[in-house]
Amino acid sequence: MLFRGIHPSEPSKASVVTVIIGFFLMGAAFYGFIELAEDVMEDEKFAVDQAVSNLTAALSTPGFDQFMGTVTELGSVWWITVGSAVMLVYLAFFSKTSRWLWVFFLVNMIGISALTKGLKLLFERQRPEVLEQYDGVGYSFPSGHSSGAMAFYGFLIYLTVISPLHKKWKWTINGLLTALIILIAASRTFIGVHYFTDIAAGIALGLGWLLICIASLEMMMWRRRRNDQSSERQTMSS
Repeated sequence: MLFRGIHPSEPSKASVVTVIIGFFLMGAAFYGFIELAEDVMEDEKFAVDQAVSNLTAALSTPGFDQFMGTVTELGSVWWITVGSAVMLVYLAFFSKTSRWLWVFFLVNMIGISALTKGLKLLFERQRPEVLEQYDGVGYSFPSGHSSGAMAFYGFLIYLTVISPLHKKWKWTINGLLTALIILIAASRTFIGVHYFTDIAAGIALGLGWLLICIASLEMMMWRRRRNDQSSERQTMSS
């Protein structure tokens, strides 16, 4: 866990700063999503959507189009589902960190899927283009690829952070995972099945939900450690 080396009754400055940053990011993510959602509900048009559409059209080449088509598959339902199943097996049966990791990972993935589908039905925003080849069907807001990638690969970033890997490898792996999240989101606008505001909302939703799950896991583990240490002190004093 993030704070496993810190005494529960004596939080360090680093742990306090981490918590503050985490809650700030969570609040900012949900605030950004709500702002976009209100405008989409009012059927407003976004200049940034057209600007990004023009940019992607200017960057389009056969090779780059094929690359983005491949990248977008790394955020597809089947890929995330298979990846989640593999992660669940690993966390439930092979991970030495905490048996609760698989539970919160499962809540993270099921939750973001349900939230995204529910919000799509609520807003009913039409896609700029329908392409079944790239899962470009159904409603557009928020982007399921973006929210799913943020939740799935974001949890992998968390697992890397709490792992015993050397800092150099942590930075490398998490840098690649972050780049992958951004590329998956960008690919959705590049292939024309989402507006930029769809993917921005998807990332914000995925990040907010991911941080809720991580914060809940960390809080539960913190309380368990605190209770265990209280029990140990009572046993020693008796």
